[in-house]
Amino acid sequence: MDPRDGAPRHPEGQTPPARTPQAHGRPSPVRLQREPPAWALGDLRLRRYRTPDHATVLALHQEGLAQVGLRPGDGVYYDHDFFRMEEIYLRNDGEFLVGELGGEIVAMGGLRRADLVPGGRARAFGGYTPGDQRLEVAEMVRLRVRPDVQRRGYGAGIVQALEERAREFGYRVLRGDTTEFQGPALALYRSFGWREIRREPIGGIVNIYIEKRLC
Repeated sequence: MDPRDGAPRHPEGQTPPARTPQAHGRPSPVRLQREPPAWALGDLRLRRYRTPDHATVLALHQEGLAQVGLRPGDGVYYDHDFFRMEEIYLRNDGEFLVGELGGEIVAMGGLRRADLVPGGRARAFGGYTPGDQRLEVAEMVRLRVRPDVQRRGYGAGIVQALEERAREFGYRVLRGDTTEFQGPALALYRSFGWREIRREPIGGIVNIYIEKRLC
């Protein structure tokens, strides 16, 4: 992936590609504007995270993990990236989206370069090919939907929008992880062609690592 100092570049005046109304048997988000990116999925509006969203987004993260029994100190839970949003998500070829319903944030998800978090450099630069220094891998993380509006396709819409952004940035591989407690999340990723690559026990919890090749 070529270095960039901002958003993905497109020929001046070029409109976003038309979106297929259905993908994987679900409605697809419709791109409303290129930059800053925005989509519509029925009544849900997806847009880029803004600083005033911080408290709501952090609370949604905490609520989502508590829903499946994850908690601080278990070796899986962490939230330090929420205090470095600009660096990790909004610059350096990353993205963080929130989904608004009636003006309230009810869903979210992020895309980040793996080398911007501890221990992630090998993941960001391929990992499988020694000496290969192409920045080709991004991580899809922080996919959360507020419990009272789950099962409406909002998580699927965020996955589709973030995959679209990853392609625009030129990433070749997406990676992520979930736990054995988060069966619906794993099923969602699998429905979009993600595959499980390994499992690792951490503090009595089985972490499941997944990936999807974009090209």
